[in-house]
Amino acid sequence: MEGEETMSAKEEILKRLRANTREVYDMPSLVDLQGITFSDPVAEFKKKTTTTAGARLIELAPGEKLGDAVRRAYPDAVLIASNMPGVEAQLNPDTVADAQELMKADVGVVEGRIGVAENACIWIPQTMKEKAVCFASEQLVVVLDHKAVVSNMHQAYALISRSAEFFREYKFGTFISGPSKTADIEGALVYGAQAARGLTVLLC
Repeated sequence: MEGEETMSAKEEILKRLRANTREVYDMPSLVDLQGITFSDPVAEFKKKTTTTAGARLIELAPGEKLGDAVRRAYPDAVLIASNMPGVEAQLNPDTVADAQELMKADVGVVEGRIGVAENACIWIPQTMKEKAVCFASEQLVVVLDHKAVVSNMHQAYALISRSAEFFREYKFGTFISGPSKTADIEGALVYGAQAARGLTVLLC
């Protein structure tokens, strides 16, 4: 009975809203919808990465090797997990016996394929056997080519839908933007609740 009363109250509210709706608008056409564009997507991506996303951004110095840049970012890391060439890693997500081993990693290093300037998201296709490296590491480094930065999500999804190489070996990919964080109703902010506690974008 209580559920029925709740439903009738809900219907009464909706009925009153419909009765007092003066103007009705059609939904916009998604076909013609254009995303925001920037004159300098890379500059906007850098800005959003360090502000909106709350991540750290470093750039590969001229002549610097990838592995040296990772060490520069995390000089005290004991266990690094990666399958990227040029990165000196103690754990390889392609060869670990169990994905849970990656939870011991201080730093995970993965390759991003598309950066999005409007929200600092980075598309990371699964290029390793155990994708847990993207989420289980204490800190995550995403290596991204600055030429792979686009203005908006529309452009990013268009590239993903046209690029079979993103799913060459595995059928998984994800957008990541900044470190994992969550807050309860009292406003207590916790980092690393679902994934990495911190994220560094290494722009090449």
